[in-house]
Amino acid sequence: MTLVVAVLVFVLGLVLIAGRNRKGGSDGEISVTSLNDQLEDMQSAIEQSVMDKDSYKQQMKDEAKREKAEAKARKKALKKGEAVETSSGRRLFVLDFDGDIKASDVEPLREEITAILTVAGPEDEVVLRLESAGGLVHEYGLAASQLERIRAQKIPLTICVDRVAASGGYMMACLADKLMAAPFAVLGSIGVVAQMPNFHKLLKKHDIDMEILTAGEFKRTLTMFGENTDKGREKFVEELEDTHELFKEFVTGYRPQLDIHKVATGEIWFGKRALEQHLIDEICTSDDYLMQAAREADVFCVRYEEKKSLQERLSDFAIHTGDSLMLRWWDRLYKSRLLSR
Repeated sequence: MTLVVAVLVFVLGLVLIAGRNRKGGSDGEISVTSLNDQLEDMQSAIEQSVMDKDSYKQQMKDEAKREKAEAKARKKALKKGEAVETSSGRRLFVLDFDGDIKASDVEPLREEITAILTVAGPEDEVVLRLESAGGLVHEYGLAASQLERIRAQKIPLTICVDRVAASGGYMMACLADKLMAAPFAVLGSIGVVAQMPNFHKLLKKHDIDMEILTAGEFKRTLTMFGENTDKGREKFVEELEDTHELFKEFVTGYRPQLDIHKVATGEIWFGKRALEQHLIDEICTSDDYLMQAAREADVFCVRYEEKKSLQERLSDFAIHTGDSLMLRWWDRLYKSRLLSR
C-alpha cells in the first residue's frame, strides 16, 4: 500500500506541474484509413483459413506477380511521360456522427469536413454514418450547417442510418442527396419538445420567496422557481410553435417530396415505413453500401483525433496505474485469505 500511495503522489505531482505549464487547448490531427485495404486484409485472412496451404501460397504468388507487373508498367509509363491511372479515379470519404443531446460530435465533424473539402470535388462522394436521437436545436442546427458545406461544394452527400436519426438527427439526415436506412432504423420525430420542473409551490409551502427581476416583458416566460403565468405559458408555446415551423421549413427545403403536414407530427417510423413516407430514399445498411462502393471506388475513413495533453495523458496513466495496483493487491489479499483457511 505504501508503494501504491508513493506512485500516485508522484504521478499527481507531475500532473499538477503539467497543468501549470500547459498553454492553450489540446490540438488534434486527421487520420485517414483505407477501407479497401481493410476489406482486402479481411478477405486474405478468410482465404488463408479456408483454402489449402498450397492453393493459398500459389494465389499469393500470382497476386505478387500481378502487382509487380503493374508497378513495372506504371514506372515505364512515367518514364515516357504518359499519364498513369493510380486508382479508380472516384473517391468516397466516410465520416461518423454519433450524436448525444448536445451534438458533441459536431466539433470533430467540423474538422473532418474542412479537411475533406481541401481535396474533394464533385466527382467524389461523402458518406456519413449517422446515429442520433436528437437534442438541442441550436447544436443540431450547427451540425446540419456543417453538412450544408459539403452540398455547397456540389459534392454528393450520402447519409446512412443503421439505428436512429430522429428529431435533430433527422434535421441532419434530410440534407442527404441520397438517404438510406436499415429496415428497422428509427426515423422522423419532426417536432419540438421542452419540459422543466417547477418548485414554486414547494418554496411557498416553506415560506421561501423567489424573486426574478427582468428587463423586457418576455425575458423570462417560464421558470423553475418562480410563479408561472398563463401569459408566460402562451409565449413559451408560441416560441415552440415557431421553432417547429422553422424545422418543417428546413426539412421541406431539402426533401420537397415529403407530405410535411403528415410527417411533422413528432411521430417516428421504422425504415420500411419511413420509405413509404418518403423520409428516406432506399433500404440499405451502411455496411452493404460501402462494400459495394469499395468495388468501384477508393473508400477512405476520415477521423479527427484530438491529441491529449501531457496532463490528460498523465491523468489517464495515474487512474490506470492506481486501478491496476489496487486490483492486484486486492487479488493477492483475497487469495491469501483463502489459502489461510
